[in-house]
Amino acid sequence: MLDRFVLLLISLCLLSCNSDKKEVKDELVLDMYEPSEMSLLMNEMFEINEQIKQDIIDGKIPENFPLEFLEIHTAEMSEFKDRNETFQTYSKLFIEKEQDIFETASNEEARERFNQAINLCISCHQTECTGPIPRIKKLLIK
Repeated sequence: MLDRFVLLLISLCLLSCNSDKKEVKDELVLDMYEPSEMSLLMNEMFEINEQIKQDIIDGKIPENFPLEFLEIHTAEMSEFKDRNETFQTYSKLFIEKEQDIFETASNEEARERFNQAINLCISCHQTECTGPIPRIKKLLIK
């Protein structure tokens, strides 16, 4: 009789625990992060620049400026960010420096031109969105 009572008591505890968990799950609402167009573009630019870096290291001169970089002027930014004057200036300079990488008639080495563009990214990010700086620094060719 005592065994049945203990078994019944354990069963009731388990059932009551399960019902509490269901209530908590029903109340839990997850707010999933959705990256902005600008965030997605920045990640894409990082990946492209990784390939450009590798090409330069391998002795290949990059030939075609990635036109998607021009979207820096139009990509939708996060709600808490805006295209202020500082951003406008840096983004314009960034495009110029990136285009310089592909200038085959330049007297500067491709490595130097590439590092100038990446250092401009770092400078811009120092003004507002500092989080990606360590990642961006990995693009520099030493």
